Amino acid sequence: MVEREKLSKLSDLALRHRRVGLTKVLPPLGEVLRGSLMERYLTCGHPDCKCTRGERHGPVWYLSLTLDQSHRSGCTVPGDQVEQVRRWIENYHQVKENLEKISDINRELMRRQKDKAKKRKSAKK
Repeated sequence: MVEREKLSKLSDLALRHRRVGLTKVLPPLGEVLRGSLMERYLTCGHPDCKCTRGERHGPVWYLSLTLDQSHRSGCTVPGDQVEQVRRWIENYHQVKENLEKISDINRELMRRQKDKAKKRKSAKK
């Protein structure tokens, strides 16, 4: 909310420049991934295995994704892809954050256009 209050104090030109700047710092949209990366240690269930004595197998990396309130999906991530998956998840959060900021700017610009139209309309009367 504080960010939105600050937008009302900026000029139209400043808002447009800020919007352009935000679009320029977006990460590549082909490299985004929504989800959470989890490190898990598992037990296999074999009675003679070390995991029965507390030494679990792992780490096993798991990508978890909430589809809606009652549905979740996920998959294991090979160890050599963990850093890439981390980057893509971070990119997703960065894109989401910047899109919210761009949307706030557009909403403020739209509000101003509406106010200007009202003033012109009332000036004609």
